[in-house]
Amino acid sequence: MLLPCPFSPFAAARIAGLQATVLLLLTLLIKARLQITAASALGLFLLALQTAVFLAAAGALGLACLGGAALAVNRQRVSAD
Repeated sequence: MLLPCPFSPFAAARIAGLQATVLLLLTLLIKARLQITAASALGLFLLALQTAVFLAAAGALGLACLGGAALAVNRQRVSAD
């Protein structure tokens, strides 16, 4: 008469535990990849926004500088006449 191995329930429980752990780790890895992708997209959007604001501010300052120079030249011509 063959008796069942007393350790087989423990082996089955250990294998089931490992499968659950692998499934949990894969789920966490996929979630992390999605978060990295979303954060990268948000980071790229914020970088583009910052670049656009910088270019707009630089253009506005350049126009103000040119306008001031034109005003100064115009006042010198008027006072010279």
